[in-house]
Amino acid sequence: MDDQFRLRRLRQARLPGVLLGVLTLLIVSVGVGDVDKGFVPEPNDPAIEYTSRPTNDLISVLNRDIKAGKVRLRFDGRQGYLPSVLEALHVPIESQMAVFSKTSVQAQRISPQNPRTLFFNDSLAIGWVHGGFIEAAAQDPRQGVIFYVLEQIPSEPPQFTRHNDCLNCHNSNNAMGVPGMLIRSQFTAPNGTTMPWLGNYVTDHRSPLEERWGGWYVTGRTGAIRHMGNAVVVDATNPESIVTDQTLNLQSLAGRIDNAAYLSPYSDIVALMVFEHQMHMMNLLTRIGWQTRYLLRNGNARDLQTTGLSASVEDLVDYMLFVDEPPLRTRIEGTSGFAQKFSAEGRHDRRGRSLRQFDLEHRLMRYPCSYMIYSDVFDALPSEAKNAIYERLWLILSGASTNAKYVHLSAADRQAVLEILRETKKQLPDYFQLGAR
Repeated sequence: MDDQFRLRRLRQARLPGVLLGVLTLLIVSVGVGDVDKGFVPEPNDPAIEYTSRPTNDLISVLNRDIKAGKVRLRFDGRQGYLPSVLEALHVPIESQMAVFSKTSVQAQRISPQNPRTLFFNDSLAIGWVHGGFIEAAAQDPRQGVIFYVLEQIPSEPPQFTRHNDCLNCHNSNNAMGVPGMLIRSQFTAPNGTTMPWLGNYVTDHRSPLEERWGGWYVTGRTGAIRHMGNAVVVDATNPESIVTDQTLNLQSLAGRIDNAAYLSPYSDIVALMVFEHQMHMMNLLTRIGWQTRYLLRNGNARDLQTTGLSASVEDLVDYMLFVDEPPLRTRIEGTSGFAQKFSAEGRHDRRGRSLRQFDLEHRLMRYPCSYMIYSDVFDALPSEAKNAIYERLWLILSGASTNAKYVHLSAADRQAVLEILRETKKQLPDYFQLGAR
Protein backbone atom coordinates (compact mmCIF):
# COMPACT_ATOMS: atom_id res chain seq x y z
CA MET A 1 0.00 0.00 0.00
CA ASP A 2 1.56 3.34 -1.03
CA ASP A 3 1.53 6.65 0.87
CA GLN A 4 -1.10 8.29 -1.31
CA PHE A 5 -3.47 5.37 -0.82
CA ARG A 6 -2.98 5.50 2.95
CA LEU A 7 -3.70 9.22 3.00
CA ARG A 8 -6.94 8.82 1.11
CA ARG A 9 -8.07 5.96 3.30
CA LEU A 10 -7.20 8.01 6.37
CA ARG A 11 -9.27 11.00 5.20
CA GLN A 12 -12.13 8.70 4.27
CA ALA A 13 -12.08 7.20 7.75
CA ARG A 14 -12.19 10.67 9.31
CA LEU A 15 -15.18 11.80 7.24
CA PRO A 16 -17.43 8.78 6.63
CA GLY A 17 -19.95 9.44 3.90
CA VAL A 18 -18.49 12.75 2.72
CA LEU A 19 -15.71 11.32 0.62
CA LEU A 20 -17.23 8.01 -0.43
CA GLY A 21 -18.30 9.26 -3.85
CA VAL A 22 -15.17 11.34 -4.37
CA LEU A 23 -12.59 8.74 -3.49
CA THR A 24 -13.92 5.87 -5.58
CA LEU A 25 -11.26 6.76 -8.14
CA LEU A 26 -7.97 5.84 -6.46
CA ILE A 27 -4.77 6.77 -8.23
CA VAL A 28 -2.06 4.47 -6.99
CA SER A 29 1.45 4.07 -8.29
CA VAL A 30 1.63 0.29 -8.53
CA GLY A 31 1.44 -0.99 -12.07
CA VAL A 32 1.27 1.03 -15.26
CA GLY A 33 -1.61 0.92 -17.72
CA ASP A 34 -1.69 1.75 -21.40
CA VAL A 35 -2.69 5.35 -20.72
CA ASP A 36 0.32 5.84 -18.46
CA LYS A 37 2.53 4.86 -21.39
CA GLY A 38 1.20 7.81 -23.36
CA PHE A 39 -1.65 6.05 -25.14
CA VAL A 40 -4.13 8.45 -26.70
CA PRO A 41 -7.04 7.21 -28.85
CA GLU A 42 -7.18 8.07 -32.53
CA PRO A 43 -9.18 11.21 -33.39
CA ASN A 44 -11.91 9.20 -35.09
CA ASP A 45 -12.17 6.51 -32.43
CA PRO A 46 -15.88 6.04 -31.53
CA ALA A 47 -15.18 7.50 -28.10
CA ILE A 48 -13.91 10.74 -29.67
CA GLU A 49 -15.27 11.29 -33.21
CA TYR A 50 -13.14 14.39 -33.66
CA THR A 51 -14.09 15.05 -37.29
CA SER A 52 -17.75 14.00 -37.16
CA ARG A 53 -19.17 14.95 -33.75
CA PRO A 54 -20.96 18.36 -33.65
CA THR A 55 -18.75 21.02 -32.07
CA ASN A 56 -19.50 23.68 -29.49
CA ASP A 57 -16.33 25.81 -29.55
CA LEU A 58 -16.53 29.59 -29.74
CA ILE A 59 -16.02 29.68 -33.53
CA SER A 60 -18.80 27.20 -34.26
CA VAL A 61 -21.08 29.19 -31.95
CA LEU A 62 -20.10 32.41 -33.76
CA ASN A 63 -20.83 30.79 -37.14
CA ARG A 64 -24.31 29.85 -35.93
CA ASP A 65 -24.93 33.32 -34.55
CA ILE A 66 -23.85 34.92 -37.84
CA LYS A 67 -26.23 32.67 -39.80
CA ALA A 68 -29.05 33.48 -37.41
CA GLY A 69 -28.43 37.21 -37.78
CA LYS A 70 -27.46 37.65 -34.12
CA VAL A 71 -23.94 38.83 -35.03
CA ARG A 72 -22.75 40.79 -38.05
CA LEU A 73 -19.05 40.95 -38.89
CA ARG A 74 -17.77 44.15 -40.48
CA PHE A 75 -15.08 44.28 -43.16
CA ASP A 76 -12.99 47.37 -42.45
CA GLY A 77 -9.74 48.90 -43.62
CA ARG A 78 -6.43 47.10 -43.79
CA GLN A 79 -7.32 44.42 -41.25
CA GLY A 80 -10.56 43.29 -42.92
CA TYR A 81 -12.70 41.21 -40.58
CA LEU A 82 -10.06 41.03 -37.84
CA PRO A 83 -11.27 43.84 -35.51
CA SER A 84 -14.87 42.67 -35.79
CA VAL A 85 -13.92 39.03 -35.13
CA LEU A 86 -11.96 39.96 -32.02
CA GLU A 87 -14.84 42.04 -30.73
CA ALA A 88 -17.41 39.31 -31.36
CA LEU A 89 -15.28 36.71 -29.58
CA HIS A 90 -14.22 38.98 -26.69
CA VAL A 91 -10.54 38.63 -27.52
CA PRO A 92 -8.52 41.61 -26.24
CA ILE A 93 -6.32 43.55 -28.65
CA GLU A 94 -3.88 43.88 -25.73
CA SER A 95 -3.10 40.16 -26.14
CA GLN A 96 -1.42 40.77 -29.53
CA MET A 97 1.81 38.84 -30.12
CA ALA A 98 3.83 39.06 -33.33
CA VAL A 99 5.69 36.16 -34.98
CA PHE A 100 8.15 36.92 -37.76
CA SER A 101 9.46 33.40 -38.44
CA LYS A 102 8.01 31.71 -41.52
CA THR A 103 5.79 29.27 -39.68
CA SER A 104 2.09 28.35 -39.94
CA VAL A 105 0.13 27.70 -43.11
CA GLN A 106 0.79 31.30 -44.23
CA ALA A 107 4.56 31.00 -44.00
CA GLN A 108 5.27 32.60 -47.37
CA ARG A 109 3.55 35.84 -46.37
CA ILE A 110 5.47 36.19 -43.09
CA SER A 111 8.68 38.14 -42.59
CA PRO A 112 10.22 40.42 -39.95
CA GLN A 113 8.65 43.35 -41.79
CA ASN A 114 5.26 41.61 -42.15
CA PRO A 115 4.82 39.46 -39.03
CA ARG A 116 1.86 37.26 -38.24
CA THR A 117 -0.08 38.46 -35.23
CA LEU A 118 -1.82 36.25 -32.68
CA PHE A 119 -4.54 37.20 -30.22
CA PHE A 120 -6.10 34.97 -27.56
CA ASN A 121 -8.52 34.54 -24.71
CA ASP A 122 -9.05 31.54 -22.41
CA SER A 123 -10.60 29.39 -25.15
CA LEU A 124 -9.07 30.27 -28.51
CA ALA A 125 -6.35 31.93 -30.54
CA ILE A 126 -6.83 34.11 -33.62
CA GLY A 127 -4.03 34.51 -36.19
CA TRP A 128 -3.70 37.16 -38.90
CA VAL A 129 -1.01 38.25 -41.30
CA HIS A 130 -1.35 41.26 -43.60
CA GLY A 131 -2.30 40.06 -47.09
CA GLY A 132 -3.57 36.71 -45.84
CA PHE A 133 -6.59 35.14 -44.19
CA ILE A 134 -7.69 34.86 -40.59
CA GLU A 135 -6.82 31.66 -38.74
CA ALA A 136 -8.62 30.41 -35.64
CA ALA A 137 -7.81 27.61 -33.21
CA ALA A 138 -10.68 27.13 -30.77
CA GLN A 139 -10.88 24.68 -27.89
CA ASP A 140 -14.04 22.62 -27.99
CA PRO A 141 -14.89 21.61 -24.40
CA ARG A 142 -14.91 17.95 -25.42
CA GLN A 143 -13.11 17.53 -28.72
CA GLY A 144 -9.86 19.45 -28.35
CA VAL A 145 -8.70 22.31 -30.55
CA ILE A 146 -10.67 22.81 -33.78
CA PHE A 147 -8.97 24.73 -36.60
CA TYR A 148 -10.69 27.23 -38.88
CA VAL A 149 -10.01 29.76 -41.65
CA LEU A 150 -11.91 32.91 -42.55
CA GLU A 151 -11.11 34.36 -45.96
CA GLN A 152 -10.47 38.10 -46.02
CA ILE A 153 -13.01 38.70 -48.77
CA PRO A 154 -16.24 40.64 -48.11
CA SER A 155 -19.18 38.23 -48.18
CA GLU A 156 -22.63 38.00 -46.67
CA PRO A 157 -22.74 36.25 -44.38
CA PRO A 158 -19.06 35.43 -43.76
CA GLN A 159 -18.33 32.00 -42.29
CA PHE A 160 -15.31 30.32 -40.77
CA THR A 161 -14.45 27.06 -42.53
CA ARG A 162 -13.05 24.11 -40.63
CA HIS A 163 -9.55 23.02 -41.77
CA ASN A 164 -8.52 19.60 -40.52
CA ASP A 165 -5.34 19.71 -42.62
CA CYS A 166 -3.85 21.78 -39.78
CA LEU A 167 -3.60 18.48 -37.91
CA ASN A 168 -0.53 17.61 -39.99
CA CYS A 169 1.41 19.73 -37.49
CA HIS A 170 -1.03 20.19 -34.64
CA ASN A 171 -1.75 16.53 -33.83
CA SER A 172 1.64 15.22 -32.78
CA ASN A 173 3.64 14.16 -29.75
CA ASN A 174 4.58 17.81 -29.27
CA ALA A 175 0.88 18.53 -28.68
CA MET A 176 0.46 15.55 -26.32
CA GLY A 177 -0.89 13.35 -29.12
CA VAL A 178 -4.15 15.31 -29.45
CA PRO A 179 -5.31 18.13 -31.75
CA GLY A 180 -3.69 20.97 -29.87
CA MET A 181 -1.45 23.97 -29.77
CA LEU A 182 2.28 24.33 -30.41
CA ILE A 183 4.60 27.19 -29.53
CA ARG A 184 8.05 27.00 -31.07
CA SER A 185 11.19 29.04 -30.55
CA GLN A 186 13.64 28.80 -33.44
CA PHE A 187 16.70 30.54 -34.76
CA THR A 188 15.51 32.63 -37.68
CA ALA A 189 17.23 34.13 -40.72
CA PRO A 190 16.86 37.85 -41.62
CA ASN A 191 14.09 36.99 -44.14
CA GLY A 192 12.12 34.98 -41.56
CA THR A 193 13.20 31.51 -42.71
CA THR A 194 13.62 29.19 -39.74
CA MET A 195 16.95 27.51 -39.08
CA PRO A 196 15.94 24.53 -36.91
CA TRP A 197 19.34 22.84 -37.19
CA LEU A 198 20.72 25.61 -34.97
CA GLY A 199 18.07 25.15 -32.29
CA ASN A 200 14.39 24.24 -32.22
CA TYR A 201 12.43 24.41 -28.99
CA VAL A 202 8.81 23.66 -28.09
CA THR A 203 8.13 26.03 -25.20
CA ASP A 204 5.77 26.38 -22.26
CA HIS A 205 6.08 27.96 -18.81
CA ARG A 206 8.72 25.38 -17.77
CA SER A 207 11.15 26.41 -20.52
CA PRO A 208 14.29 28.40 -19.67
CA LEU A 209 13.76 31.99 -20.71
CA GLU A 210 17.02 31.86 -22.65
CA GLU A 211 15.37 29.37 -25.05
CA ARG A 212 12.13 31.29 -25.60
CA TRP A 213 10.75 33.48 -28.38
CA GLY A 214 13.13 32.79 -31.22
CA GLY A 215 11.29 34.11 -34.28
CA TRP A 216 8.95 36.26 -32.16
CA TYR A 217 8.88 39.93 -31.38
CA VAL A 218 8.91 40.69 -27.66
CA THR A 219 8.07 44.08 -26.18
CA GLY A 220 8.48 44.85 -22.52
CA ARG A 221 11.04 45.16 -19.79
CA THR A 222 13.08 42.08 -18.88
CA GLY A 223 16.11 43.74 -17.29
CA ALA A 224 19.11 41.44 -17.49
CA ILE A 225 17.06 38.38 -18.45
CA ARG A 226 18.18 37.08 -21.83
CA HIS A 227 15.87 35.60 -24.48
CA MET A 228 15.88 34.93 -28.23
CA GLY A 229 13.15 37.41 -29.18
CA ASN A 230 13.55 40.30 -31.66
CA ALA A 231 16.71 38.74 -33.12
CA VAL A 232 17.77 37.16 -36.42
CA VAL A 233 20.81 35.07 -37.26
CA VAL A 234 23.45 36.93 -39.20
CA ASP A 235 26.37 34.60 -38.43
CA ALA A 236 25.27 30.94 -38.54
CA THR A 237 28.60 29.85 -37.08
CA ASN A 238 27.80 31.75 -33.90
CA PRO A 239 24.00 31.70 -33.49
CA GLU A 240 24.13 32.64 -29.80
CA SER A 241 25.48 36.04 -30.83
CA ILE A 242 21.98 37.09 -31.92
CA VAL A 243 21.12 38.14 -28.34
CA THR A 244 22.42 41.64 -27.71
CA ASP A 245 21.44 44.64 -25.64
CA GLN A 246 19.67 45.95 -28.75
CA THR A 247 17.35 42.92 -28.95
CA LEU A 248 16.25 43.14 -25.30
CA ASN A 249 13.88 45.47 -23.44
CA LEU A 250 12.14 46.62 -26.63
CA GLN A 251 9.35 49.05 -25.78
CA SER A 252 7.38 48.87 -29.03
CA LEU A 253 7.60 47.63 -32.61
CA ALA A 254 7.99 51.14 -33.99
CA GLY A 255 10.59 51.19 -36.75
CA ARG A 256 10.43 47.43 -37.26
CA ILE A 257 6.97 47.12 -38.82
CA ASP A 258 4.37 49.41 -40.36
CA ASN A 259 2.47 50.14 -37.16
CA ALA A 260 -0.48 51.57 -39.08
CA ALA A 261 -1.13 48.13 -40.58
CA TYR A 262 -1.55 46.50 -37.17
CA LEU A 263 -3.99 46.84 -34.31
CA SER A 264 -1.24 47.35 -31.74
CA PRO A 265 2.44 48.36 -31.76
CA TYR A 266 3.23 45.69 -29.14
CA SER A 267 4.06 42.02 -28.78
CA ASP A 268 3.66 41.94 -25.04
CA ILE A 269 5.99 39.74 -22.97
CA VAL A 270 3.36 39.06 -20.30
CA ALA A 271 0.90 37.98 -22.98
CA LEU A 272 3.56 35.68 -24.41
CA MET A 273 4.23 34.08 -21.04
CA VAL A 274 0.53 33.53 -20.32
CA PHE A 275 0.00 32.15 -23.83
CA GLU A 276 2.81 29.63 -23.33
CA HIS A 277 1.30 28.44 -20.08
CA GLN A 278 -2.23 28.22 -21.44
CA MET A 279 -1.54 26.38 -24.68
CA HIS A 280 0.14 23.40 -23.00
CA MET A 281 -2.53 23.40 -20.28
CA MET A 282 -5.19 23.11 -22.99
CA ASN A 283 -3.39 20.11 -24.50
CA LEU A 284 -3.14 18.36 -21.13
CA LEU A 285 -6.85 18.86 -20.49
CA THR A 286 -7.76 17.51 -23.92
CA ARG A 287 -5.51 14.48 -23.45
CA ILE A 288 -6.97 13.40 -20.12
CA GLY A 289 -10.50 13.95 -21.43
CA TRP A 290 -9.86 11.74 -24.45
CA GLN A 291 -8.16 9.05 -22.41
CA THR A 292 -10.97 8.91 -19.86
CA ARG A 293 -13.72 8.78 -22.48
CA TYR A 294 -11.89 6.00 -24.30
CA LEU A 295 -11.53 3.91 -21.14
CA LEU A 296 -15.15 4.46 -20.15
CA ARG A 297 -16.51 3.56 -23.56
CA ASN A 298 -14.49 0.37 -23.64
CA GLY A 299 -15.68 -0.72 -20.22
CA ASN A 300 -12.30 -0.40 -18.51
CA ALA A 301 -13.75 0.68 -15.17
CA ARG A 302 -11.02 -1.24 -13.38
CA ASP A 303 -8.38 0.81 -15.16
CA LEU A 304 -10.07 4.01 -14.08
CA GLN A 305 -10.10 2.87 -10.47
CA THR A 306 -6.46 1.85 -10.42
CA THR A 307 -3.71 2.95 -12.75
CA GLY A 308 -5.22 4.08 -16.04
CA LEU A 309 -4.92 7.82 -15.54
CA SER A 310 -2.29 8.23 -12.86
CA ALA A 311 0.49 9.59 -15.10
CA SER A 312 -1.82 11.98 -16.96
CA VAL A 313 -3.33 13.26 -13.71
CA GLU A 314 0.13 13.83 -12.23
CA ASP A 315 1.31 15.63 -15.37
CA LEU A 316 -1.74 17.88 -15.41
CA VAL A 317 -1.77 18.77 -11.70
CA ASP A 318 1.98 19.39 -11.62
CA TYR A 319 1.67 21.72 -14.58
CA MET A 320 -1.38 23.39 -13.03
CA LEU A 321 0.72 24.13 -9.92
CA PHE A 322 3.67 25.46 -11.95
CA VAL A 323 6.10 22.70 -10.99
CA ASP A 324 9.47 23.25 -12.74
CA GLU A 325 8.73 26.89 -13.61
CA PRO A 326 12.13 28.63 -13.71
CA PRO A 327 12.34 31.56 -11.28
CA LEU A 328 12.53 35.08 -12.62
CA ARG A 329 15.75 36.88 -11.77
CA THR A 330 14.31 40.36 -12.19
CA ARG A 331 10.95 42.01 -12.60
CA ILE A 332 9.05 41.57 -15.88
CA GLU A 333 6.89 44.40 -17.22
CA GLY A 334 4.66 44.37 -20.29
CA THR A 335 3.88 47.31 -22.54
CA SER A 336 0.39 46.77 -23.96
CA GLY A 337 -1.75 46.79 -20.82
CA PHE A 338 -2.40 43.06 -21.15
CA ALA A 339 -1.48 42.30 -17.53
CA GLN A 340 -4.06 44.75 -16.20
CA LYS A 341 -6.73 43.54 -18.64
CA PHE A 342 -6.11 39.87 -17.86
CA SER A 343 -6.07 40.33 -14.07
CA ALA A 344 -9.29 42.34 -14.04
CA GLU A 345 -11.22 39.40 -15.49
CA GLY A 346 -10.46 37.08 -12.57
CA ARG A 347 -12.87 35.58 -10.06
CA HIS A 348 -11.95 37.24 -6.79
CA ASP A 349 -12.46 35.98 -3.27
CA ARG A 350 -13.66 38.21 -0.43
CA ARG A 351 -10.07 39.41 0.11
CA GLY A 352 -9.75 40.48 -3.52
CA ARG A 353 -7.43 37.62 -4.49
CA SER A 354 -7.60 35.89 -7.86
CA LEU A 355 -5.75 33.13 -9.72
CA ARG A 356 -5.32 35.67 -12.56
CA GLN A 357 -3.16 38.04 -10.53
CA PHE A 358 0.50 38.28 -11.51
CA ASP A 359 3.73 38.22 -9.55
CA LEU A 360 6.19 38.96 -12.42
CA GLU A 361 9.09 39.48 -10.04
CA HIS A 362 9.83 35.96 -8.83
CA ARG A 363 7.43 33.91 -10.99
CA LEU A 364 4.60 34.39 -13.45
CA MET A 365 1.52 34.15 -11.19
CA ARG A 366 1.08 35.50 -7.68
CA TYR A 367 -0.90 32.41 -6.63
CA PRO A 368 0.58 29.32 -8.31
CA CYS A 369 -2.48 27.48 -9.57
CA SER A 370 -3.70 27.74 -13.14
CA TYR A 371 -6.73 29.89 -13.88
CA MET A 372 -7.64 27.22 -16.44
CA ILE A 373 -9.33 25.32 -13.61
CA TYR A 374 -12.28 27.63 -14.38
CA SER A 375 -12.30 26.81 -18.11
CA ASP A 376 -15.14 25.16 -19.99
CA VAL A 377 -12.85 22.30 -21.00
CA PHE A 378 -12.04 21.56 -17.36
CA ASP A 379 -15.70 21.63 -16.39
CA ALA A 380 -16.58 19.34 -19.32
CA LEU A 381 -14.17 16.59 -18.26
CA PRO A 382 -15.77 13.27 -17.30
CA SER A 383 -16.41 13.14 -13.56
CA GLU A 384 -13.89 10.32 -13.22
CA ALA A 385 -11.11 12.56 -14.51
CA LYS A 386 -12.17 15.61 -12.49
CA ASN A 387 -12.38 13.57 -9.29
CA ALA A 388 -8.87 12.26 -9.85
CA ILE A 389 -7.51 15.76 -10.52
CA TYR A 390 -9.21 17.20 -7.44
CA GLU A 391 -7.96 14.35 -5.28
CA ARG A 392 -4.35 14.93 -6.28
CA LEU A 393 -4.73 18.71 -6.05
CA TRP A 394 -6.04 18.37 -2.50
CA LEU A 395 -3.25 15.97 -1.58
CA ILE A 396 -0.70 18.66 -2.49
CA LEU A 397 -2.46 21.82 -1.33
CA SER A 398 -3.44 20.32 2.02
CA GLY A 399 0.21 19.57 2.72
CA ALA A 400 -0.33 15.81 2.85
CA SER A 401 2.21 15.34 0.05
CA THR A 402 5.82 15.90 1.09
CA ASN A 403 7.28 15.28 -2.36
CA ALA A 404 10.29 17.52 -2.89
CA LYS A 405 9.05 18.72 -6.28
CA TYR A 406 6.39 20.79 -4.51
CA VAL A 407 8.89 22.71 -2.40
CA HIS A 408 8.19 25.85 -4.44
CA LEU A 409 4.72 25.89 -2.88
CA SER A 410 5.08 27.55 0.50
CA ALA A 411 2.53 26.94 3.22
CA ALA A 412 1.19 30.42 2.53
CA ASP A 413 0.89 29.64 -1.21
CA ARG A 414 -1.05 26.45 -0.55
CA GLN A 415 -3.36 28.10 1.94
CA ALA A 416 -4.04 31.06 -0.36
CA VAL A 417 -4.86 28.83 -3.33
CA LEU A 418 -7.19 26.69 -1.20
CA GLU A 419 -8.99 29.75 0.11
CA ILE A 420 -9.38 31.25 -3.37
CA LEU A 421 -10.73 27.98 -4.79
CA ARG A 422 -13.18 27.53 -1.92
CA GLU A 423 -14.82 30.86 -2.72
CA THR A 424 -14.53 30.97 -6.51
CA LYS A 425 -14.67 27.45 -7.96
CA LYS A 426 -18.13 25.97 -8.38
CA GLN A 427 -18.74 22.30 -7.55
CA LEU A 428 -15.49 22.00 -5.61
CA PRO A 429 -15.46 18.72 -3.66
CA ASP A 430 -16.62 18.95 -0.05
CA TYR A 431 -13.30 17.80 1.33
CA PHE A 432 -11.67 21.06 0.14
CA GLN A 433 -13.49 22.68 3.06
CA LEU A 434 -11.45 20.71 5.61
CA GLY A 435 -9.69 23.15 7.89
CA ALA A 436 -11.54 26.15 6.41
CA ARG A 437 -11.92 29.06 8.80
